[in-house]
Amino acid sequence: MKELKFKRVLLKLSGESLMGDQGFGIDSKVLDFFADEVKQVHDIGLELGIVIGGGNIYRGLSAGAQGIDRVTGDHMGMLATMINSLALQNAIEKKGIYTRLMSAIQMSQIAEPYIRRRAIRHLEKKRTIIFGAGTGHPYFSTDTAASLRAVEINAEVIIKGTRVDGVYDSDPEKNPDAVMFKTVSYIDVLKKNLRVMDLTAISLCQENSLPIVVFNMDVPGNLLKLVTGENIGTIIKN
Repeated sequence: MKELKFKRVLLKLSGESLMGDQGFGIDSKVLDFFADEVKQVHDIGLELGIVIGGGNIYRGLSAGAQGIDRVTGDHMGMLATMINSLALQNAIEKKGIYTRLMSAIQMSQIAEPYIRRRAIRHLEKKRTIIFGAGTGHPYFSTDTAASLRAVEINAEVIIKGTRVDGVYDSDPEKNPDAVMFKTVSYIDVLKKNLRVMDLTAISLCQENSLPIVVFNMDVPGNLLKLVTGENIGTIIKN
């Protein structure tokens, strides 16, 4: 059995990652793939929390263009994250893994309320936790929610799954000459506007010396490689 480099990790996924080749919604094949990746790391003892965005269904930031005020739009975005969280929970449980969905907004019929001590206890019992509804407050992204939950549950690292191999100096999907960083500081992420996470999320990680690893989640086995210490992706730290 492979040795874990990290004991407790917070995985951040974008809502858009669930779309697959579709332009909208949830692709069941992507859900099944993510669940298989989670099972691999669960089976070797990793304590895993997950935060997933809602951009495949609704983005609060774009609400203004539709005549919806920002607070209402952000609340709609939080509900979108719950739809994705329920779908991901279902896919993971089909693999035989016990999960808990915890919501920052009260939804007692479908999810537990987020309580830090309870979340840590679930992790200790090797239950995979999905944290839904962001922080429960408007004006905060799911990136910020991921940073906040990671700090609260004493995660050793945030790992952000993307469609590219790490952090580049420009968009690698548009610029074939983009250069990937193996290591970059929080300050450089902000100075160079590298768009890894938003300002609040990066600042929270910096203040708490919580490293962020950005890697390609679409490559089978990459999550397992990362948590067992293989040198993939880009690490952001002091």
